[in-house]
Amino acid sequence: MQRYRDRARLGNAISSREEWSGWSATAEKFCKVGAGVIILPAIDIKDGRCVRLYQGDYAQVTTYSTDPVQVAQNWQLAGASWLHVVDLDGAAAGHPVNIEIIERIRTATTSRIELGGGMRSLAHIQHMLNLGIDRVILGTVAITDRALLKEALARWGEHITVGLDARDGRVAISGWREMSRVQAASLAAELCAEGVRRYIYTDIARDGALQGPNLDALKALQRAISCSLIASGGVCSLADLHALAELGIEGAIVGKALYTGDVDLAEAIREIEKR
Repeated sequence: MQRYRDRARLGNAISSREEWSGWSATAEKFCKVGAGVIILPAIDIKDGRCVRLYQGDYAQVTTYSTDPVQVAQNWQLAGASWLHVVDLDGAAAGHPVNIEIIERIRTATTSRIELGGGMRSLAHIQHMLNLGIDRVILGTVAITDRALLKEALARWGEHITVGLDARDGRVAISGWREMSRVQAASLAAELCAEGVRRYIYTDIARDGALQGPNLDALKALQRAISCSLIASGGVCSLADLHALAELGIEGAIVGKALYTGDVDLAEAIREIEKR
């Protein structure tokens, strides 16, 4: 556990210029059109279980495992370099809920982890980074608490990612249960100018629906920003992942398709991430 705490603190020991330089090199490597795309298997936790929601609806839940830690280990064995973990209970409550499970996932795996769900205070972020989480995803606060977002970026830089969860182009907040009037592309452009370095864009209508990613929305977002982009929602085949790779994005989150067997993670990593 100590090695993860040490790694989480490294960001505070690196100058902003050095950190930005390192990020720029990483972004250049992964954002070339046709370059390998990082495949991030999704682990959504609700009531202590590994689940998938249909289009972000908490009333439409499918449980795939009662042991999220074992799921994380399985994805690591398949070759995952990153895990995308979401505390769904935390997203709904406004504060982290499944902390014990998250800590166990961190202890049981060596894959890097990005974590979202209920991260709405600096204390929440610090706690998760202290556990050894590599990136914390901020969603709701990007709209409701810009000062907190700016402070988080100033403190932790590359360890902060902004989640843009959108339906019909408008950003949803509070665990996708509230719709704002803010357009995802315009918010992304604004925040990119303020120092956000990476976005995760989720098309809520595609999430858990196995209908393919919203390529047009992703292209529009790419035109609006100059920073890294990870796509989420709708992936149902290797062909979808190849299409995302052609966009030149940094990563693709795959959820339901892994649990249904429509996408084999090891094969996807071989074909898409390591090509």
